[in-house]
Amino acid sequence: MQSSLLQAARQVTKQNGRTVLSPFLGSMQTRCFATHDDVDLVVIGSGPGGYVGAIKASQLGMKTVCIEKNATLGGTCLNVGCIPSKALLNNSHYFHMAKGGDLANRGIECGEVKLNLEKMMGEKSKAVGALTGGIKMLFKGNKVTHLEGHGKITGPNQVSVLGPNGEVTEVVNTKNIMIATGSEVTPFPGIDVDEETIVSSTGALSLKEVPKKMIVIGAGVIGVELGSVWSRLGSQVTAVEFMGHVGGMGIDMEMSKQFQRIMTKQGIKFK
Repeated sequence: MQSSLLQAARQVTKQNGRTVLSPFLGSMQTRCFATHDDVDLVVIGSGPGGYVGAIKASQLGMKTVCIEKNATLGGTCLNVGCIPSKALLNNSHYFHMAKGGDLANRGIECGEVKLNLEKMMGEKSKAVGALTGGIKMLFKGNKVTHLEGHGKITGPNQVSVLGPNGEVTEVVNTKNIMIATGSEVTPFPGIDVDEETIVSSTGALSLKEVPKKMIVIGAGVIGVELGSVWSRLGSQVTAVEFMGHVGGMGIDMEMSKQFQRIMTKQGIKFK
């Protein structure tokens, strides 16, 4: 037998021909999320700025919550930036030394050298997993509360956590808010980045095979870094740069010139 409370929750009323939920049920629908109160700091984003700030704040005695939309912590740097790119740079360097005869010249004979791209990508993923898991342990050890979802500021001292479908899953009332959301790839009008044929720096970290030819738009640090990876692995890479030098804004000019000479020697073309 249903309780009178549940029966009341299911009641509907008619107003001007429309079906309206009972006040009880309406209030239940608007409060189907957890609420965190008495929080000193909410950090939106768990990249190098966000997770370091969250841990430091907690160490200083602040009750801290960090909201991250991705499944793993660490932001762009650890997941699809610095760490995976350096893993590929390191391992492609070993392949290039073996394939190009550098190791043989040093008295290290390897026989026939073959590329197992799937295994190389697996080693990259291991490096990423180890570091992102390390941040999770640091959060636990420093009593930083981790909430998964899209952080949205919904008041002067309030941040809501949105789920995959845009629904509010949790609300955090806080004294301070730190925005550490990082950046995203700038899109090109009329060009669909499918991360398979036309890729961003994220897609370039996870190609399933070595492309015969690759054009890199932008010869800044990220462009030449990933371009050199695929050049070492056998792709014919051409980097197109609007500026008169490689390496991006702020790079020392002598360093840029030397860098371009080395990349050209490795087989990368610059236009």
